[in-house]
Amino acid sequence: MIHRLNNVEIFSPKPLGKCHLLVAAGKIVALSKEVIEIDQNLLASDIDFAGKRLVPGLIDGHAHITGGGGEAGFKTKVPAVELSQYTKAGVTSVIGLLGTDDVTRNTSSVIAQVYALREQGISAWCYTGGYHIPLTTLTDSVLKDMVHIEPIIGVGELAISDHRSSQPTLNEIARIAGDVHVAGIMTGKAGILHFHLGDGSRGLDLLEKIMDETEIPPRVLNPTHCNRNIPLFEQACELTKRGINIDVTAFPPNESDTEYSAAESYRRYTAGGFDKQKFTISSDGGGCLPHFNEQGELLHLDYGKCTLLSDCIKELLDEGHNLEDVIAPFTSNVAALLRLNNKGQIKVGHDADLVILDKDNTIESVMALGQWHQKNHKTVKYGCFEQT
Repeated sequence: MIHRLNNVEIFSPKPLGKCHLLVAAGKIVALSKEVIEIDQNLLASDIDFAGKRLVPGLIDGHAHITGGGGEAGFKTKVPAVELSQYTKAGVTSVIGLLGTDDVTRNTSSVIAQVYALREQGISAWCYTGGYHIPLTTLTDSVLKDMVHIEPIIGVGELAISDHRSSQPTLNEIARIAGDVHVAGIMTGKAGILHFHLGDGSRGLDLLEKIMDETEIPPRVLNPTHCNRNIPLFEQACELTKRGINIDVTAFPPNESDTEYSAAESYRRYTAGGFDKQKFTISSDGGGCLPHFNEQGELLHLDYGKCTLLSDCIKELLDEGHNLEDVIAPFTSNVAALLRLNNKGQIKVGHDADLVILDKDNTIESVMALGQWHQKNHKTVKYGCFEQT
């Protein structure tokens, strides 16, 4: 299928000005300031966007693609996220993982869901392991999982500073990080250890010790939920100076004065002058978001939604932040960290993962791998069981 996108203002994320794009076989095959001539009979779609802004498809680096939860019994297991929930948010690539429940859900089920999402038209990869040690793997080895199973790009989300974790030791984490790093070298995959951070007072102390006492490269260590409390966020920002990439979560809105929203994290991170390329934002989509008291007793539940990514983008753009800076933590920064070489930018040869923004800074249309999933604020491609 061939598509021509005319008169789009491209942010790749860097601004390229008004251009025309030609998409074929799921790839961007031409990008020009001039109209790209082609036989009309070959075109599946030919749209003049009249100067609307075009950005890369979002990469959600942390999503519970099989569903998460279970902290209040089996009835609280969150269902798997449906296809259109990703694309409505502009997400065209997703990284799946396990959380607290790495017993009734496992690496095999995550891999199966990766393949299901791919069959439905978006890009997907996953981590092996979960919250706990010993890790939930497919082959009983992190190295083997990463070397032999194509979709597996690292380990995650391994829980630290959380009462639900295995209370891992420095040596346990260092050994896992070493295996992840070597597997990344062998395969060219991301090779990162993606950490779930809880509210524990130790924060990122274990990661600091790994950098102090081992030879593990800082880029291997990738903490998420870094905005869940203010001291944790401040510690995480400082660690970027040592080479760590940090991830914040687009949590649902709440009245808490102890945590930062993803948008507020962006404001504070950029105002602090930290390395912009070491900051990413993910959704925790499909994941359960429990709130506990000091005794570890559940107070109430919420769950992550991919649409909070596009809500965050809109909030920042409405405030007047530069589009090229706002979009990077959702696109090019994630692609660079995860070594997704054909993602995160709009350029010839890259995958045709594209998002059109309307004048109100909301998602208007979404193309994934050269197929339209959203058009004019309407879903045109659904998942297998969404309309049954």
